[in-house]
Amino acid sequence: MFRFTGRVLRGAAITVALTCAYGAGVVAGGGDRRAPAAGRSSLVDEAASKIGREAARPVGRGELDHAAVDGMLRRLGDPWARHYTAREYDDVRGRLNGRYSGVGLWLGTGEDDGRAVRVASVQPGSAAARAGVRVGDIVRGVDGASVHGWDVGKVALALRGRPRTGVELTVGRDRAEHRFRLQRTPIAGSDFSSTDMPENTRLLRVGAFTRGIGRQVRATVADRPERHRGGVLLDLRGNPGGLLEEAVETASAFLGEGLVVTYERRGGPPERRTVTQPGDVVTPLVVLVDSGTASAAEVVAGSLRDRDRAVIVGSRTYGKGSVQEPVRLSDGSAIELTVGRYRTPSGRNLDGAGIDPDVAVSADRPPREAEQRAKSVLRGLLATLPDKNRG
Repeated sequence: MFRFTGRVLRGAAITVALTCAYGAGVVAGGGDRRAPAAGRSSLVDEAASKIGREAARPVGRGELDHAAVDGMLRRLGDPWARHYTAREYDDVRGRLNGRYSGVGLWLGTGEDDGRAVRVASVQPGSAAARAGVRVGDIVRGVDGASVHGWDVGKVALALRGRPRTGVELTVGRDRAEHRFRLQRTPIAGSDFSSTDMPENTRLLRVGAFTRGIGRQVRATVADRPERHRGGVLLDLRGNPGGLLEEAVETASAFLGEGLVVTYERRGGPPERRTVTQPGDVVTPLVVLVDSGTASAAEVVAGSLRDRDRAVIVGSRTYGKGSVQEPVRLSDGSAIELTVGRYRTPSGRNLDGAGIDPDVAVSADRPPREAEQRAKSVLRGLLATLPDKNRG
């Protein structure tokens, strides 16, 4: 499988670069690729053997192997390259399949130095949401221990645990520290919600593109269309990405045909992902985005923008246009490497650039303000439709 991940991924809940980070997302493939077994002794084997025999401090071969893998990944200079333990990788796969237990956070790294672990998305209704954890909070500690120097995966693992157990989360916000006592709970199917709003409009919130999300979006849009004849708000704020196939299916729910995204892998011809089956091309559509909208979520926003299907409202998106692919190793761990880039239908590479909204709302303003602006845009779009399409 391929993985699109924004600087967010695995997560607290788990939870990107979704990461998701999702870490961000994954393209369906035939399953995990496994690295071939080494057929002969290498320089690494020789060095590990000598270190094991002669170093003053005993070091196990497994520890040396993992250190060697980490060193090789650093040598790539790939900011998205990762080495997961077997447990961490199983957690990542479970998260993308919508199965996990935790406090309801997606985590990512900061844009400033790439080291601070930040809250990328808070899942509605989760323990973290009820306690008041916010997108952008910087994680300072877990259960009283400082997380300085920890990567996203280690923080996420510390926040996860058995259902109905407690964990203390310390975050930095506005130059102050805030502590939250959270209870871990099983979380499933909470990455999508649909809310009917006044004026026959509907709010569709997609927190991450986990398995089955595209089908849920399509089914909701097709169900009793008179309930949203006033328009649809597709909320992708704080969405760190996820499975590319789900992003393509979600975009397809609002397109009739044609290109959704192009994937370019090193050494191969561009691969075109097109509309899976015709969707709703009439209902006015506004997409809400912010700086936490990344990777596969940008695929959706970018395709709907380039195809003149939606108006984008909010603040500039994250800007993550690369594709990662995991390779399972013989001990059950996995490495994840950048293997390609994606482009929007117009040919744009969003890496480092993101998507500028059609209607800008400062990231400093309350989320409700962007929603109110989006509703105004929907009313304007509805007014331009022929009378026969207004329900």
